[in-house]
Amino acid sequence: MTADTLPAAPALPAAGRPAALRHLLTPAVVAVVLVALYVWVGTLELDSIEQRSLNAAVIVAKAVEHLEMTAAATVLVVIIAIPLGIVASRARNRFIAPIILTAGNLGQAVPCIGLLVLCTFLMGVGFQTALVGLVAYAVLPVLRNTMVGVQQVDPALIEAARGMGMTGGQILRRVELKLAVPAILAGLRTALVLTVGVATLGAFVAAGGFGELIINGLKLNRMPVTIVGGVLTACIAFLVDWLGGLAEDLLKPRGM
Repeated sequence: MTADTLPAAPALPAAGRPAALRHLLTPAVVAVVLVALYVWVGTLELDSIEQRSLNAAVIVAKAVEHLEMTAAATVLVVIIAIPLGIVASRARNRFIAPIILTAGNLGQAVPCIGLLVLCTFLMGVGFQTALVGLVAYAVLPVLRNTMVGVQQVDPALIEAARGMGMTGGQILRRVELKLAVPAILAGLRTALVLTVGVATLGAFVAAGGFGELIINGLKLNRMPVTIVGGVLTACIAFLVDWLGGLAEDLLKPRGM
């Protein structure tokens, strides 16, 4: 066999290359931004107040607090919004569906800072107060997308599953929810990004997070502290959105 007859190496599908590049772009940009931020802070002459805020131990602690708030709120949103979305998507529940949607809309209709103030009067300050505000604000995208995803399943597929002897619960798990996964994940992705941003307000109720850096920098007129808090929050939001995109590609049913 000559060199001319050797089989060519398999090439990536044309549609796969742009997708792979798209998935690599976000972490690459975030890495560049973080390196640039580190270099910029390193060129500054920080005073004692700025040094107490802009050191590795404080930044890591605030990142952990921010991620804990985001993760806990997301878990609660999934537990609350997906079952409610399934209930509201049923034709037999058409009378309570508007009530469920109205309850989900309240979280975004009321300004989040106002909701946190109300929760503070009832629960005091702390992590749990911030969690209530975050969950109330992030429920709607997952709730609405779950409803839409389940309702858009082709009725013919449901009838075919019923004809195969599946029960209502089996049809829900094996047909409706599987086909609704892309819509549910899209809503969850939106909720995650919203939660990362709104979690900065947790600083007003002593819940920690990067909001403390932003607020302290503004109160003390230390712009480097505010800028670092804002940029790190934005980087987390971009990475969370990137992970959500990966999850959508991995978990959506084949052929969709």
